[in-house]
Amino acid sequence: MNMIIGKKQIILASLVVGLGLAVYINYQFAQSDGALTATSAIESDKNYGDAQLVDANDPTVEDIDGEAYFAEAKVTRQRSRDESVETLKNMMASADVDPDIKAEMALKATEIAKSIETEGKIENLIKAKGFEDCMVYYDTESVDVVVKTDGLQPEQVSQMKDIILKETSIPAENISIVEIN
Repeated sequence: MNMIIGKKQIILASLVVGLGLAVYINYQFAQSDGALTATSAIESDKNYGDAQLVDANDPTVEDIDGEAYFAEAKVTRQRSRDESVETLKNMMASADVDPDIKAEMALKATEIAKSIETEGKIENLIKAKGFEDCMVYYDTESVDVVVKTDGLQPEQVSQMKDIILKETSIPAENISIVEIN
């Protein structure tokens, strides 16, 4: 089988890799600035479908306006993706890059594009279950879901986990669900 990789495919792959890199970096910085409250790891003695939720009355959790959070998160995610595209364009325009590295970047770009698609698909499926808004942060090791709700029922948590498990190969213990009012 002959496979020819042209300049357009390499540029596209590089752009996708850069976009994915920017999304991942944005995700890492968003966790460290206090905008998201991390839940603790799920203990192994708990049953599937059990959830660890952030208590809105907990003094360690800051009051977060749900609509403002989701609007800001979407803008931030889009901005980081746009910056990644620009970075990839600049990298691909450089003649100094080794063709082997460009091919590797193309493969990584494909993986990142798949991650972005998976995030969007999971978000849409969760919204279809009746939730007003949600954001999904997906990487190869974990999935974090931030959902706008007035209170999650165990059945709803189970539905979200089922969606994530169906769309990814992430183990259930690496799924975190955080609710915002």
